[in-house]
Amino acid sequence: MRTDSSPGTLPAREHLPAGDAGTPVLDVVIPVYNEEKDLQPCVLRLHEHLKRTFPYAFRITVADNASTDTTPQVAARLEAEIPEVRSFRLEQKGRGRALRTVWSASDAPILAYMDVDLSTDLNALLPLVAPLISGHSDLAIGSRLARSSRVVRGAKREFISRTYNLILRGSLQARFSDAQCGFKAIRRDVAQILLPLIEDTGWFFDTEMLVLAERAGLRIHEVPVDWVDDPDSTVHIVKTATDDLKGVVRVGKALASGSLPLDRLARPFGDDPRDRDIKDVPKGLARQLVGFCVVGGMSTLFYLLLYSAFRGFADSQIANALALLVSAVANTAANRRLTFGVRGKGGAVRHQAQGLVVFGIGLALTSGSLAALNAATSDPGHSTELAVLIAANLAATVLRFLLFRAWVFPDQRDEPAASTVVASHTPSSPTYQAYTTGQYTNASYNNSQYSNTSYGNSPYPTDQFRAGDVADRTWGDPTMRLQPVRPHDSQDPRNPR
Repeated sequence: MRTDSSPGTLPAREHLPAGDAGTPVLDVVIPVYNEEKDLQPCVLRLHEHLKRTFPYAFRITVADNASTDTTPQVAARLEAEIPEVRSFRLEQKGRGRALRTVWSASDAPILAYMDVDLSTDLNALLPLVAPLISGHSDLAIGSRLARSSRVVRGAKREFISRTYNLILRGSLQARFSDAQCGFKAIRRDVAQILLPLIEDTGWFFDTEMLVLAERAGLRIHEVPVDWVDDPDSTVHIVKTATDDLKGVVRVGKALASGSLPLDRLARPFGDDPRDRDIKDVPKGLARQLVGFCVVGGMSTLFYLLLYSAFRGFADSQIANALALLVSAVANTAANRRLTFGVRGKGGAVRHQAQGLVVFGIGLALTSGSLAALNAATSDPGHSTELAVLIAANLAATVLRFLLFRAWVFPDQRDEPAASTVVASHTPSSPTYQAYTTGQYTNASYNNSQYSNTSYGNSPYPTDQFRAGDVADRTWGDPTMRLQPVRPHDSQDPRNPR
């Protein structure tokens, strides 16, 4: 049942119905590479746990990353012996590639994965997926760094894990506590939009997914876990750490340049109370005001430094004009990105032109103040000039914020979108369907690659993609525009509501 009807770019999250026991609600993926020894005990233990504790139908998918030992034979034997087990083989290595491929092909509305060593206690599995089933959250992660987690591991791994977490917080402003615990879940409708944006195919896949999800405004639920280090782990710590740091730099550059279309994913569901129209409460005013003040303070300091430098070879009016011009360009660029959340190059020139108009108003105020000061005294001191300029800039700042908010960067969330992306959920099925209209309706995909990964004759349709397309991120347009869809819209014949 919907608990909110506020508009958004996708329908509001819903609690999955407790029906159709034969349809898998949860698909747990186990990515493996040369795990012939640990695979069978892992699958048997996980299967027994889910049979005993999980109230919905489930599936376990073994994703083999080009193993060279007998892992494929073990996976095939488990698939033949246990109805809930499926196996899938990729001819290329990479945990991220395996997860993206299998998750993209799955028809289950809740997608999860865990490491084959089962270092994380399975009692955390139901708390992990419950917020996704209920519709409360979009992603869920197990955290070894939460206060109530119980973790047994060596000092070396503990140091590396906490250092990596500090790097993410300092460089990418990440707020989640543990990026690389091999115990995560995501809603399928969210994955279909988020996965095409992720470039990494290895161990950094988790971190990139979480950073992009957090920046897009998705809700990430964290579950404290009991975790015991596997002394026989085949993970190469130094190589993994190096690749992760390269990934941090790449994602940081992409976020700084605005090349990721995260503004089109912001508020992806229509149940965010911040999107509600409430009388006399401007949307985003408090956050924008704080950001504007921070940028304004730094711009004022930058302006004063420039003015002092230019004053050494020019009179006060010329120094003021030059300093204000340079700082105005920097101020507009900073406010565009940090205060009003506009990313990408689209409209940047127009915004700078409008910012220069605002600059002209500020120049008139500050120049007028200097003219009045020079009229009042023939030889004002430098400190007096700075005091007058500070007062004039305060007045110009208030006017600049109002003009930026109302004219330069107005709220554009109601602009028409180029295409519509709809995630529908029919009451009779816990399976989510994703489809597009417009330029994407003629896209065709070859399903023959998945003939060895049959998920059964499920009556619920799902989008299928070739493994190569999914791994290479060519099966969808990551820059698709999202159009608001309200609960009462009924244009789609597949949605009976």
